[in-house]
Amino acid sequence: MKCPGALEACALEEGPRYLIRDRDQVYGERFSQPARMLNIQEAVIAPRSPWPNAYAERVIGSIRRECLDHVIVIGERHLREILSKYVDYYNYNGTRPHLSLSKDAPKPRTVKLPSQGRVVKVPRVGGLHHEYRRRAA
Repeated sequence: MKCPGALEACALEEGPRYLIRDRDQVYGERFSQPARMLNIQEAVIAPRSPWPNAYAERVIGSIRRECLDHVIVIGERHLREILSKYVDYYNYNGTRPHLSLSKDAPKPRTVKLPSQGRVVKVPRVGGLHHEYRRRAA
């Protein structure tokens, strides 16, 4: 039997190399076979161990809270476009502030004085998020 969802989720040339999954009974040969066909290596987390999946949970939670909870998705193409923009914004990390960095960005920014121009808002992710920069007059 096939699991069409796995085949549809991955383009044959752009698919992931690894799939980290838990031991839920939903996953079985119907799920593993398409992964093998796509040369995706499965990694099953340890029993009763929530920590190995923490990174995926964090990213999924961020996508939902910061992006998808604020838009109405019209279709698959629209969803892919929204997620693509959000992933670019999330991965860019050049201007997005982080609490662990005292609300600074990973690439530290210099303080610009008001004499260096007015502050302009640059929309990101279709206007869900913004960057603020000084533009020379």
